[in-house]
Amino acid sequence: MDLDRLASDMRAWRRDLHAHPEFGFEEKRTSAFVAEKLREFGFDDVAEGVGGTGVVGTLKRGSGNRSIALRADMDALRIPEQADRPYASRNPGVMHACGHDGHTAMLLGAARMLAEDGGFDGTVRFIFQPAEEWGKGALAMIEDGIFERFPFDEIYGLHNMPGLPVGHFQTRPGAFMSAEDNFEIVLKGTGGHAARPHATNEVLVAACALVMNLQTIVARRLDPTDIGVVSVTELLTDGTRNALPGLARILGDARSFHPGVSAEIEKQMRVIAEGTAKTYNLAAEVTYTREFIPLLNDPALTEEAFAIARDIFAPASIEVRKEPMTASEDFARFLGLVPGCFVFLGNGEDSAPLHNPTFDFNDDGLIHGTKFHASIVRRRLPMTGG
Repeated sequence: MDLDRLASDMRAWRRDLHAHPEFGFEEKRTSAFVAEKLREFGFDDVAEGVGGTGVVGTLKRGSGNRSIALRADMDALRIPEQADRPYASRNPGVMHACGHDGHTAMLLGAARMLAEDGGFDGTVRFIFQPAEEWGKGALAMIEDGIFERFPFDEIYGLHNMPGLPVGHFQTRPGAFMSAEDNFEIVLKGTGGHAARPHATNEVLVAACALVMNLQTIVARRLDPTDIGVVSVTELLTDGTRNALPGLARILGDARSFHPGVSAEIEKQMRVIAEGTAKTYNLAAEVTYTREFIPLLNDPALTEEAFAIARDIFAPASIEVRKEPMTASEDFARFLGLVPGCFVFLGNGEDSAPLHNPTFDFNDDGLIHGTKFHASIVRRRLPMTGG
């Protein structure tokens, strides 16, 4: 295969996807784009609408009875893009601020490479997943019978990583990314005129105190050897400039790697919310949900991923990540049912952070992801005789 031509085509695909971002379960154009490409590549089967807007392409070669899966996420974020580039988002308020356009293009590149050149014996499932950003897409595909309709023995995925140089590879066995819990605390009182706070039972001071009190969960209520994060991300009230609020909503998320830590965070949050509300003579309601589970890489298949990396990347560019990352990834739902491995590939030391309105996937990294996907297939589904 002409790798220069493939790299050029992937760049064009990626920029087209970047210009037309779609939020989770709304990826109709993206899914149609993916399905059209897979059919162009001569795939045996292309299933659309899996888990809502997901696509699963199947490619078979030889007579092998083993099957592996490769997964890319397709959804964008509700973030207005703040960048002057020819392929900037044409969908106001939505952008590819996490690089899923690049992930999709890399997997399409691997699909074409493997369809044209083969080099494996067995079945490959190419999973293009919707709605990763809010942790619903993998579950939707599982509930839609992906394992029954398109069975596979193991699965691999990747994510670009800002700050890591292009051409660098990083992963680790075991715990790699954290669980994510979401919470909402509602404080209820009685609002009123800003000039007469004594005549109200307003909630804003209590809400501010509660935000600060929540910081003690990790600092003072968890074992210091446990990893935990509690972040308040929104504080919303029904007040205005000259009216004290009678209702406040505090929203955020919590990260952990063990169910016991997650349970303790929820327990302490309820204690703190109820205690703070009682102090200020308010009512409190706590809603706590578990959205993402921890991502746990299979140790043996992580070693396989490192073996592949040594064939693609320079030795100094391959890293065993020392600590797990407290971001979350719903690829973990697949790993809860079959073994596999998730890896990071560098997006450049000068890359804007993920979820930043100026973020852009680095096209120089496309070929690295494509080679990794294709090489995993050829290593795990070897031709007869090796």
